[in-house]
Amino acid sequence: MNVSQDTYAEKRKGNKKRFFILLLILLIPIFFTGFFVGKSFSAPKKPIEPEVIEDVEAPLVQEEQKPKEEEQSKEETSAVEKPTGKVVYLTFDDGPSKLTDEFLNVLQEHDVKATFFMQGKNLKKEYLQESVKRAVKERHYIGAHSMTHDFKKLYKENQFVPEMRETLELIRDITGESPQLVRPPYGSAPGLKNEQIRQQLVDAEIKVWDWTIDSQDWKLKDNPNQIIENIKLGTKDEKEIVLMHEKTQTLAALPEVIKFYKEQGYQFAIYDESDHFVLNFLNDIRL
Repeated sequence: MNVSQDTYAEKRKGNKKRFFILLLILLIPIFFTGFFVGKSFSAPKKPIEPEVIEDVEAPLVQEEQKPKEEEQSKEETSAVEKPTGKVVYLTFDDGPSKLTDEFLNVLQEHDVKATFFMQGKNLKKEYLQESVKRAVKERHYIGAHSMTHDFKKLYKENQFVPEMRETLELIRDITGESPQLVRPPYGSAPGLKNEQIRQQLVDAEIKVWDWTIDSQDWKLKDNPNQIIENIKLGTKDEKEIVLMHEKTQTLAALPEVIKFYKEQGYQFAIYDESDHFVLNFLNDIRL
């Protein structure tokens, strides 16, 4: 009896040992499989970072693009379109004056641009300088018409170029623009017959414009109809430059002058420094 009981006990111990070994063999693969599977499930956490960075950088890219778009739109706005076909240049001398804003109102109402030749003695008057700034803001051109408008000082005392330089500097100081076009008081003939003065203009890179039509408005007080008639009779070519002044009678005539040129199929243009053409009574191609 004792021998059989010992044998039975040993068998039981052997069975238990084999059971635990078998269980261990089965559990080892399960343990390693779970370990690697767990690591594979935790891996997707890292790709989240690029998405966060992308969200932060996106507005910065948009902000950097904005100034370029604004600069491009400014360039397009400031660019002067070259006219084609029949073209008329309306020009006004002797400003700025108390009438400048009224001239600008009429031009704005009819969507027309013009070229102004202003005197330095008037540009110095601070109460008129806002009108000058407005003219440039509304894309009109401002050139110089001397400081004094005095024939003796300009032509006999050889002060034409110094006065024009001073006037151009005043325009620059007021408006920020740097024009290079001037209109000689009383015209380049006889004023600029002096070769020395013309050479001074060439050296200073200053351009000169006279006119093709003289409205004679300065001597037609209270007679705007005659101004209109003079302009109509003088209009013969496909390119016309009309001389007018900042006068009450001219202001009254201006709407009809604009209407006439529109009916005749003319485009309205302003002086363009990048597309200069010779317009002086002396036919000096350097000017």
